[in-house]
Amino acid sequence: MRLACSLGSLLSINEVLRCSEIISKTHTDTIWVPETWGMENFAMLGAVSSKTNSQKIGSSIINIYSRSPSTIAMGASTVDTLSKGRLVLGLGTSSIPIVESFHGNKFEKPVQRMKEYVEIIRLALSGKQINYDGEIFKLNNFTLLIKPIRNEIPIYVAAINKKMVELAWEIGNGVIFYLRPINEMKETISKMQSKKKIDVTCQLITCVSENSEEAIERAKKTIAFYISVGEIYRKFLASNGFESETTNIFEEFKKSDFKSNHELVSEKMLSSLAVCGNPNDCKKQLNNFINAGIDQPILQFNPIGNTEKSFGLFKKTFLE
Repeated sequence: MRLACSLGSLLSINEVLRCSEIISKTHTDTIWVPETWGMENFAMLGAVSSKTNSQKIGSSIINIYSRSPSTIAMGASTVDTLSKGRLVLGLGTSSIPIVESFHGNKFEKPVQRMKEYVEIIRLALSGKQINYDGEIFKLNNFTLLIKPIRNEIPIYVAAINKKMVELAWEIGNGVIFYLRPINEMKETISKMQSKKKIDVTCQLITCVSENSEEAIERAKKTIAFYISVGEIYRKFLASNGFESETTNIFEEFKKSDFKSNHELVSEKMLSSLAVCGNPNDCKKQLNNFINAGIDQPILQFNPIGNTEKSFGLFKKTFLE
């Protein structure tokens, strides 16, 4: 099993780099670094690549509204060169609050936009001159000034709803799932993989502690956060068995912010979306997700208490 780790928003820049150094001494397949509204992704990917030798370095995800496709191609080529051909480019649409409130763009035509981004990025990395006439983008006589060390970099598409899932299987080397109920995910993977095989990854909220209740509370807070601020996750989960929970969590968020709405995350929701508890429980839960058809579980490290101590237990539980 190709296990991967996600190091991100709950960590400082130095903590990400220190954890990456520790991971470099394990057999972990890929280190994925997310981007929200904190650490800039390409800078972090380059820094992480300098702390590792064998692990692939993945973006999970770079959103397709904050940079032009040409800029992403430039960043991808640069990081792939710095890492000696270890980049996995994860692309996604992000969310309306980030795209519109933070970046000031309109969240429009996400599926068509993703299709054109992937086409343009691949053209740029091929070294050919780009003359592109799309519905959204029209590019003329663009060629990368530097020669990529690889003409093809794997592109993974983050997908939630049906149309993006279908597009991921149509154009992606892989797919990135997140906050997807395990039963629905198993059904979707089986259906899509029967048509065409791609690499299926899923980022799993992962919280491990010798004190199970601490780990469970941390996982519930993370789930409640995404349901509260992410309309797309809220609607998707509501339509896949968790309408009551998502409604209650969101209503409580509107009344009292994040003070207590995590308490409304049910046990069923928790077991369907996260890996959390003591080390033995976490190992068993991880197997449930692997059995759903995931090729590469991405364990999203959520620190509990002291980051270094927490990561030590995380490493001992999953990476040794």
